[in-house]
Amino acid sequence: MIMDGGNTYAGDRDDAALLGRRAGLLSRRSFLAGSAASVGALGLAGCVTSDGMSLAEASKLYGPVPEEKFPIPAVDVSKVDPKYYRRTVRYDTKEAPGTIIVDPANYYVYRVEDDGTATRYGANVGRDGFRWSGDAYVGRKGEWATWTPPREMIKRQPEAAKWAGGMPGGLDNPLGARTLYLYQNGAYTLYTIYASLAPETIGNGITSGCVGLLTQDMMHLYERTPVKTKVVVLPA
Repeated sequence: MIMDGGNTYAGDRDDAALLGRRAGLLSRRSFLAGSAASVGALGLAGCVTSDGMSLAEASKLYGPVPEEKFPIPAVDVSKVDPKYYRRTVRYDTKEAPGTIIVDPANYYVYRVEDDGTATRYGANVGRDGFRWSGDAYVGRKGEWATWTPPREMIKRQPEAAKWAGGMPGGLDNPLGARTLYLYQNGAYTLYTIYASLAPETIGNGITSGCVGLLTQDMMHLYERTPVKTKVVVLPA
């Protein structure tokens, strides 16, 4: 883990591989193309997932966000299992409303609400050998944060060395549009909840313990999560 002027890399995850994938995001799926895909999916209003959400509803939920500093493309919802779409679900817990609960075994993140429900988000989580559990809290938040690869990652994947001084925020940046930094006892744990532009990663273990949500989901969670919010990571 490298910390540089308060800008950090959120765990040594497989984002060196994602670097190449993200670098091609705009050529493969530009903002305009994403918008067109979203509009096209709206024509499938009669198609409903097993969870009861139509493709039109999913396309609207995960549509483009053009007003951002770096305009965010629509999610290709065909690459996400419908069970991972954002939704409100019944959720029994003793945790206080606002608490974030990460369930890595099932690839979900929950935000506890005040009426016996939770907002549930699909997630990617730590791969085998890199999972962790325990209580933490949001120590700080970041929008379009700088990413700095750790030395260990550069040693294994020399292509990341070009960003040793830090990659500025943007669509290619592995931290994405929003980041929640997890702390314990006043110290940064090296783990984060971050925004992902790679829908195919949701429902998979790909990171070194960090948790990724679709960008539109992460922005939704971020706006409702103040610093000091409790985060519970369940055993996998």
